[in-house]
Formats: sequence, C-alpha cells, structure tokens
Amino acid sequence: MKRFSILVVLIMFLINLGFAQEEAKPKKKKDRPVREMFGSTLIIDEQTSVIPAKKTLEMQIQHRFGLIKDNGISDLFGIYAPSANTRIGLNYSILNNLMVGYGITRKNMYSDFQLKWNILQQTRRNTVPLTLTLYTDMAIDGRNKSVYETSTADSVYKFTNRLSYFTQLMVSRKFTKWFSFAVTGSFTHYNSVPADTANVRGMDHDKIGLSFQARFKFSPQSSILILYSIPLKIGSLSENITVTNQSLPNFGIAYDVTTASHSFQIFITTSNGIISQDNYLWNRNDWTKGEFRFGFNITHLWGF
Repeated sequence: MKRFSILVVLIMFLINLGFAQEEAKPKKKKDRPVREMFGSTLIIDEQTSVIPAKKTLEMQIQHRFGLIKDNGISDLFGIYAPSANTRIGLNYSILNNLMVGYGITRKNMYSDFQLKWNILQQTRRNTVPLTLTLYTDMAIDGRNKSVYETSTADSVYKFTNRLSYFTQLMVSRKFTKWFSFAVTGSFTHYNSVPADTANVRGMDHDKIGLSFQARFKFSPQSSILILYSIPLKIGSLSENITVTNQSLPNFGIAYDVTTASHSFQIFITTSNGIISQDNYLWNRNDWTKGEFRFGFNITHLWGF
C-alpha cells in the first residue's frame, strides 16, 4: 500500500511538472498588419492599399475645381469655374481585406461599381514585406444616347457603348513611421471612343498606365501626399496608325489630415475626371505648363 501511494504521488508530480512546462512556454505573437500605410483609401485622384476594418461603411466626397490659369482672379482661380467636377461614393468593407463600393460622378454622369482586395498585407515584423492590392471598377456613362450615335465608328447605339473598365495592381510598402510608397500598374478599357477612321485614325480603346504614390507623415495627423500617374504610349498595342487626343500624365500634391474616422485632403492636381479610367484616357491637361486645378477629398467612416 505504501508503494502504491508513493507511485500515485510520483505520477501527480510528473503531471504537474508537464503542465508547468507548458505554461512556461512563451506564446508566439501573431505578426499583425502594419498601421496607417496611408491615411485614407484615396490619394488625390487614385486609390491606396487601405481598406477599413470589417463592417465599416465609408462615405467619399471628391471635388475638382476648374483650371487655375484659365481666368485667374475673375473666377477665383477656378473655384467658380463651370468645369468643376464632383463624385459622391459609398464603400463597405465585407472583410478586413475586401471592400466593395458604388459612386456617382458629375462628369459624363458616371455610375461606378468598384472592388478592392488586399491579396497580401505587410506585417509589422516583416513576415510579409509588402502589401499587394487589386482594385477594379466598371463605370456606366449616363449621358443621352445621342452622344454615342455620333461618336462611335458605326454610329449605332448599344447600351454596352456606355461601359468602361479599370483594373489596377498596387504594390505598397511602409518603409518608416513617416514614409510610405507605392507603385501601381493599370489597364483601362472603354467600349466606345470617337474614331475619325476606324483602325486608321482615332482614339484607342485601351490604355496601360503606371503610377507612383508617396506619403510623408510629419505629425500624428498630418501628411504630404504626392501622386504621379503616366498613361503609357505603347505603339504595338495601338489599334490605330495615328492616335488622336493622346492622354497626358497626371500630377498632384496634397496636404492630408487624418483622424480615426475622417480624412481630409486639399490639393492641386492636373486631371478632373476623378474616376481612374477617365483620368488615364481623357486627361488633356499638361502639368508642365502649369495646368493645375484645386481639389479636395473628404472621407468619413462608420463602424457597424
């Protein structure tokens, strides 16, 4: 009996020792995504890799005034110009890395449907060194159908003539607490564009683009943003011998103030299209000639 009691005590001691060793093992900390790579889902005229937390509703208000140099003080450097453009949109984060949205734009009466997906997210301990984001949208031109009866090659209206598409792949990295940078590649397609002579002289339906985004954060809430987007001229991809109305690069500089639920950006930029496919295919303003306009973006977040 005495031997049995000693055996029981020994077994209990070994069991307790095993549990103690389990508790002594440090738990591995999960490598979480970096914070505030960019302050907002927008950077001037383009998207960033930012997707708000799951079950967040975002409202966007984007506005572009007229060209500063056109009439000078007479229209308050474009603020009173009739060529101003506005977009209002709503986005919803289905998951922490997946967002869908809808918006309407004054220019061409666009209605756009968009999706943004973070395929990879940079982590704080660099287990994943960068963020890889896919953004895509489809827009419907809401103008009267007579616009298409006169501007398409065959002059026959079809609803699909109204459609345009944009797809962008973003590679982003937060290098330090104060500096983030992104490079993007994009593809734009319009189902209908004006043509002087089909397949000989006219506009191309497709455009490949490249852009660079930078954020310089200099206080807990304030940053300077820089955007430069380039519609590439690739002759082998052109459907026309002579391409008319070549699109020009878009350049912008912004001051950004961001809080937990708001972002406000005020900036100068070249293009006034607001939605990306319009900016890449239709921008005719040349920033090297001082053809800038004032603009602002406002975003607000609600959690559900």
